[in-house]
Amino acid sequence: MDTTFPRLLLQHAAHRPAAAAMREKEYGIWQALSWRDLAQLVEHLACGLHRAGLARGEHMVVIGANRPRLYATMLAAQALGAIPVPLYQDAVAAECAFPINNAEVRFALAEDQEQVDKLLEIRDQCPQLQAIWYDDPRGLRNYQAPGLAALDTLLAAGRAYAAEHPALFAAEVERGAPDDVAAMFFTSGTTGQPKGVVHTHRSLLDRARAGADFDHLTDREEVLAYLPPAWIGQNIFSYAQWLACGYVVNCPESAGTVMIDLKEIGPTYYFAPPRVFEALLTTVMIRMEDAGAVKRGMFHAFMQLARRVGPALMDRRPVGLLDRLAYGLGDLLVYGPLRNNLGFSRVRVAYTAGEAIGPDLFTFYRSIGINLKQLYGSTETAVFVCLQPDDQVRADTVGVPIKGVEIRVADDGEILVRSPGLLRGYYKNPQATADVLTPDGWYRTSDAGFIDAQGHLKIIDRVKDVGRIRGGPNDGALFAPKYVENKLKFFPYIKEAVAYGDGRDRVCVMVNIDFDAVGNWAERRNLPYAGYTDLAQKAEVYELVRDCVEKVNADLATDSRLAGSQVSRFLVLHKELDADDGELTRTNKVRRGFIAGKYQELVDALYGGKTEQFIATQVKFEDGRTGTVSATLRIMDARTFAPVQAAA
Repeated sequence: MDTTFPRLLLQHAAHRPAAAAMREKEYGIWQALSWRDLAQLVEHLACGLHRAGLARGEHMVVIGANRPRLYATMLAAQALGAIPVPLYQDAVAAECAFPINNAEVRFALAEDQEQVDKLLEIRDQCPQLQAIWYDDPRGLRNYQAPGLAALDTLLAAGRAYAAEHPALFAAEVERGAPDDVAAMFFTSGTTGQPKGVVHTHRSLLDRARAGADFDHLTDREEVLAYLPPAWIGQNIFSYAQWLACGYVVNCPESAGTVMIDLKEIGPTYYFAPPRVFEALLTTVMIRMEDAGAVKRGMFHAFMQLARRVGPALMDRRPVGLLDRLAYGLGDLLVYGPLRNNLGFSRVRVAYTAGEAIGPDLFTFYRSIGINLKQLYGSTETAVFVCLQPDDQVRADTVGVPIKGVEIRVADDGEILVRSPGLLRGYYKNPQATADVLTPDGWYRTSDAGFIDAQGHLKIIDRVKDVGRIRGGPNDGALFAPKYVENKLKFFPYIKEAVAYGDGRDRVCVMVNIDFDAVGNWAERRNLPYAGYTDLAQKAEVYELVRDCVEKVNADLATDSRLAGSQVSRFLVLHKELDADDGELTRTNKVRRGFIAGKYQELVDALYGGKTEQFIATQVKFEDGRTGTVSATLRIMDARTFAPVQAAA
């Protein structure tokens, strides 16, 4: 799109001034902000920032959850030609220092006391950070740090400055160009320091528009913005597409009220990583197991019908009259109430991405009438590379290339992408930029995959992670750890899995159980436990996990390419993997190499034939304190299967 974010804001304010742009839930009540009021708010913030000295081309950090005034601040910075840099609100203070110093940030907006505390904690490391404004004043009344002020103070100054210079804002917006840098997003840093991904107005808005056209989005959509704004997925759905389409973005009251807010809003356009859909389904299944026999029986009977008929109806394939009538009855009694309970009664398009989603999970949502689809993209591609057309939705692909995208598969299986949405480069990192962008404009995704006969893209794993088994009966066999991990995570009882096997004679796995799902399973069997560590090491839980592992092995045995990736041994970790402990990225991706080093004694025990291993691990609590979790972990063998030819 040949425009900028602030220009789109002013267009909406001119053409639909009274229409709702955003809603925020405060004290249990939804408050609407019109396009006209939003434009005025942005103007006053921009004038305040201009008066404070924010310069064109300069970076400004924004850290917090989805809030209208945080979005308005990003727009205000862009209006001045400055570059907003959203940071993850759940990042610890030390993680914020590198982006702030790397981008030479002088000005920051923090949502609340928690975020202010982080910025003040690292201020000695970031001497150039001169001004911090906060949105929510609770708990900050007695703070006296230099340069710290309420956002209301900035607004008041901006309002006065705008009255004195009424033409400034419009003139600054007009100076902006589509190829100016619009935002910078820091990658999650799976293998080292995060990198600042530089995007222009053109790259972000081009992909936002391409995605909107693909799914026929209009200004009548309702979106719930509940994921971190620092993650480009949330940023595209609730910022770039919001301004491209002009629909309404709704901000929940807090992380704890998201499920309630989801039901109240009833979004028409929804996005979540597989983990969220897994958690929702786990909640449903736990409630159904606790229901009466009649209700439980009706649910399972209609769900059996839904799995057989629902996906065909969603894909507009022929379905017999009796099945249609039976499904209609099920929709009245089970599917409709279930969609409503989940908050999906109005969803027209729902997307998931970031990780593979289990076929059973995927089928469940589509079978009850939710148009759940998969997409493929990354921070560097402004998200939208491949999307699934409504009548071509499959669990094992991530869709077809959309408008403007070219895909090529390199000789080593790596997916290469060329698109108008590609990053301009990594900030202050020309070597890293040269590593991912070829001279003729192709982006190296680092993902291994192929295009199938129907033109859909299939992703196998990260190129660098695809390895080989060395030694033993499977010597030379292909090993794709992410593929194995995702298959294990398809089971509701397994939350995370970390697989090892490259250069070794067999595959071994460390598992995190899903505490809620396994806890409910244990309670229904009168199995007492005193917390996660105790539950994880129960013999019964190990048998439950082993059953999941062996089902994955049986499935892998049907794939001649990956039969050698079957899991020989596993253990259940004594603690949940946590981003605060460095084991996950802020987007909840497993840091496999870091975990291997941290738990080297467990890896050695798995491959050394031990049946148990004691370990003590330091953990970091939410309040910043540290402690130690220790346990003697069981190590169990799993049955593997001879490779068989998959059924045609």
